[in-house]
Amino acid sequence: MEFDFDAITPAVGYKLLTSTILPRPIAWVTSVGADGVVNAAPFSFFNAMGANPPTVALGMVRDGVRGWKDTPRNILDSSEFVVNLVPENMAGAMNATAMALPAGESEIDVAGLQVLASTRIAPPRIAGVPVAFECRAISSVVTGPMQVVVIGRVLAAHIDDAVILDAERGYIDSPALGLIARMHGAGWYARTSDLFQLERP
Repeated sequence: MEFDFDAITPAVGYKLLTSTILPRPIAWVTSVGADGVVNAAPFSFFNAMGANPPTVALGMVRDGVRGWKDTPRNILDSSEFVVNLVPENMAGAMNATAMALPAGESEIDVAGLQVLASTRIAPPRIAGVPVAFECRAISSVVTGPMQVVVIGRVLAAHIDDAVILDAERGYIDSPALGLIARMHGAGWYARTSDLFQLERP
């Protein structure tokens, strides 16, 4: 069946995209507001966009009533953010940070998380995650009246020593990260433990 995106509502288009582009990696983003409050929020419109220079992209959507939530506003104001990757054992805490809080309140506190200082930027990283990327926004692209894509340069990576196979060559025990990914509908996620391998031709 063909869907003409010019003929359907944005809500239907959202469902079609998020029900078919699967699985989606999750950027659990930490940022700091002008008031010094540390915010955290998950984004599944996210991926790596290149390695030289190391680049990531975040798709951020503005709420029709409340406007920008804290994390998008912080990134657009300061250009600094940390992408924390989500292991299965922290899924509940990640989910808790998706709640809508009044301005000035920290999802870090509500979710009972601890943070660690970054080395290149002001926003801290979340303690306990196996991977965290310190990023600085280098560009933003307005793709519609309610959404923007932020392109970030990765300045530093913090990776759990336990999953490093060969630091000099950049070899990581990827399955050992235990990361989760976003799936369809309300609250569905996927594990990254069911794998198969193909030889490249």
